[in-house]
Amino acid sequence: MFAIPLAWLQLTYQKGRLAIAILGIMFAVILIAMQLGFQESLFKSAVLLHLNLRSDLILIHPSSNNLLNLRQFPRRRLFQALGFTGVKSVHPAYIGLAVWNAPKLGIKEDILAIGVSPQANPFLFPNIQPDLDKTQLPDVFLFDRGSREDFYGSIATEYESAIAQGKTLTQELSNRNITIGGLFTMGVSFAANGTVITSEQNFLRIFPDRLVSNISLGLVQLEKGVNVIAIRDTLRSHLDQDVKVLTRQEFIDLELNYWSAATPIGFIFGLGVGMGFIVGVVIVYQVLYKDVSDHLAEYATLKAMGYSNIFLFRLVLQESFLLSLCGFIPAMAICAILYSLTQNATGLLMELNSDRLLQLFLLTISMCIISGTLSLRKVQTADPAEIFD
Repeated sequence: MFAIPLAWLQLTYQKGRLAIAILGIMFAVILIAMQLGFQESLFKSAVLLHLNLRSDLILIHPSSNNLLNLRQFPRRRLFQALGFTGVKSVHPAYIGLAVWNAPKLGIKEDILAIGVSPQANPFLFPNIQPDLDKTQLPDVFLFDRGSREDFYGSIATEYESAIAQGKTLTQELSNRNITIGGLFTMGVSFAANGTVITSEQNFLRIFPDRLVSNISLGLVQLEKGVNVIAIRDTLRSHLDQDVKVLTRQEFIDLELNYWSAATPIGFIFGLGVGMGFIVGVVIVYQVLYKDVSDHLAEYATLKAMGYSNIFLFRLVLQESFLLSLCGFIPAMAICAILYSLTQNATGLLMELNSDRLLQLFLLTISMCIISGTLSLRKVQTADPAEIFD
């Protein structure tokens, strides 16, 4: 009962030092929170398409390691898979980067282009089927309303305005005039700032060097109730080695592993989190060490009164815990604003959800507890015999 208010009184004895400590903790926590937010937005955005594919198994080239580096493989492998028991349907998908011409912005920008069978509709995007049917017409494409306007223009707004006036909206894609036939919602990623979807035939028109017999992805749907792993293993053992069979989760993990391990981006964000944590430890340590040094005579007096080192250790750790609370709460308020601003500016998913709050809270407490533990050595030097020297 006595130790907790004593810890608070010691912290608030010099309010200027407390304010500096809180600002330091806030800075470290905000730095960590932003790095974790960017890292999570990278991973979430990287698999937006993966999560919206209606497929139990995915066929890819064995050398493919991420969505933008999908090597082509023979389309016939996909139809060979259709002959196995438990396989309900198969659908090819073509993926590539096309050049979007935005004359109003004076720039040309790559955009992710996806070609599929409109009748098959291998997507989970809500209400996409009516618009997807339109892509059976020549040069009709669907545009992702989540694409970045500063690269592609306000296509979603222009399309809705054109529809209201009974007109069509045309654009230039890979030196070919196309018609925007509808909108869907997916969002941007670190790899692509926008996406369009069309039919296989329209896809091949903007990629004249691509062969219809070579595809980027093979999407396999299975019968209900079948063992997905067993069929995956069967396909792996019977199909040629020029194709790799993955479950949907394995396909997602392949993409995540690429961005986290095969690129420097994951390392950079991890380094940022580590540096923020170290900065916080150093700041809190300096504050607590100075506080202990200033009150060393009081600690020695407490020892002379019979209080043990354990009591004093607990007192310092309580100070560090109170510091973590004082810095964490305002830091989260600022992070909520920064997350919102970043999401609005970039289109990347930045969420300060309960899991993220708990993670940041535990990191903040750990940061302060480590600092408090390092400061305990100074407490041990408090000697009652030196009080009256």
